[in-house]
Amino acid sequence: MTKPDILLMGPYPDWDLADLEERYQVHKIYSAANREAFLAQHAPNIRAIATRGELGASAALMSSLPKLEIVSCYGVGTDAIDLAHARANGIRVTNTPDVLTADVADFGVALLLAAARQIPKGDAYVRDGHWARGNMGLVTRVCGKTVGIVGMGRIGSAVAKRLAGFDCEISYFDVNQRADLPYNFVPDLTQLARRSEFLIVTLAGGESTRGIVDAPVLAALGANGILVNISRGSTVDESALIDALERRTIKAAALDVFASEPNIDRRFLALDNVVLQPHHASGTVETRQAMGQLVRDNLAAHFAGQPLITPVV
Repeated sequence: MTKPDILLMGPYPDWDLADLEERYQVHKIYSAANREAFLAQHAPNIRAIATRGELGASAALMSSLPKLEIVSCYGVGTDAIDLAHARANGIRVTNTPDVLTADVADFGVALLLAAARQIPKGDAYVRDGHWARGNMGLVTRVCGKTVGIVGMGRIGSAVAKRLAGFDCEISYFDVNQRADLPYNFVPDLTQLARRSEFLIVTLAGGESTRGIVDAPVLAALGANGILVNISRGSTVDESALIDALERRTIKAAALDVFASEPNIDRRFLALDNVVLQPHHASGTVETRQAMGQLVRDNLAAHFAGQPLITPVV
């Protein structure tokens, strides 16, 4: 039996790649010296795309694959996949929700603690010998503070659950109020920032949320405020954020995502009031194995003519 041809947009972990190569004819576009020539050679036979959230699948790419049936995404975010094109052309799309929620929420709390308690600075303070010359300065408490969560989906609600254990007062901004949650709904993002000491962004990416955390929101967060972003770099106006950090009109930020990953704005590197991470909130062995399994299970279901496990389109 002939193996279905799939286009792999970026590297997958070895445990996923081994299984994919056993089941499919895998074409690794990320290894191609000439992408156009590579596509010209393999496009007529490609039936599936296996991608990652940040790599996505454009309308142009999908249009170049006449036999394309499905795009399976390793990640929750599908803002880099042209869903409108997929719908219009009968192309199925899947993602990997739920399996990474706990790790991303854990990491969001960890970033908040790192920024408020200045944990990276404390580590450096010990390593470079400053402790022997005197105690480090005082930092900011997390327990009992006011927290605003921007986007109360799976991850936002998981972050809220964790911070409730810190006795924080939790409010949130979203398109609609959730009747199943006990937290304060604030329909205006600037107002949420004004009433919060910590603002944690867990929104989905895409045009509807691009730059939603802008200069007025940061100004409302104020000089005692800390911003945490575990969503997409596109949700925050980075120029406004860097300006606020440089002028210290907010206290600090902790960021796992950026507008131009991995080549981030180098002005971040000169700031001592920002914690920087390499988009690694879901980067545990356990979660990445579960994500890869879900990608593979969706592909297997599709080619077996069975219902998709986590369909987006």
